[in-house]
Amino acid sequence: MSMLTPPGMGGKYRITGDKYPRMRRPRRRLAAAVTGSALAVGLIGWGTAQLIEVFSGDGTRSATVAKAACKPSKASPTPPPASQSLPRPAQIKVNVYNATPRSGLAKAAADELKKRGFAIGQVGNAPELYDKKIAGTGILLGPPKATQGAFSVLGTQLAGAQQKIDARETGDVDLILGTAYKALSKKEDADRALAALANPAPAPSPKC
Repeated sequence: MSMLTPPGMGGKYRITGDKYPRMRRPRRRLAAAVTGSALAVGLIGWGTAQLIEVFSGDGTRSATVAKAACKPSKASPTPPPASQSLPRPAQIKVNVYNATPRSGLAKAAADELKKRGFAIGQVGNAPELYDKKIAGTGILLGPPKATQGAFSVLGTQLAGAQQKIDARETGDVDLILGTAYKALSKKEDADRALAALANPAPAPSPKC
């Protein structure tokens, strides 16, 4: 064996003269390398496409997710809470007092409230604590339990009236007319407000 013969080749490839054997890489390794490179390029391209689709504002995936979010659930909807039990105007006894410098307002307001179904108690000038000291349209004054419905019902008759509680033990409510008072709310407006109070509109569903 010649000294120039590569180890392991035995006598099959013997170097003589100026000819040398070609050392070729096995074809299997070359094919595997090419396949791996192609797979890596394909994965990179697929990942890029997914990112573009996610961050695109008008992508098909975004539209699909939005439709799924707006799709109604098959489960039974939660029933709306029962409306608060409100007293009828006839169950509310109202004392009407005039805290303005103008005369005759308390009687006129009391007469109108009576026509609208309210029970009328005392009518006259406001106590010294409030006389000519109310800058707004008026004050609704009554016991703490009046906040459970009487104030809401009576408040539909005078827009902008404030609410205040005192220590009385009776169930009557005072309507004290303030300096800015001109007249009670129009009957049609008060009736509309009463209807909305008794039957509140359900919360709007999300738009799809």
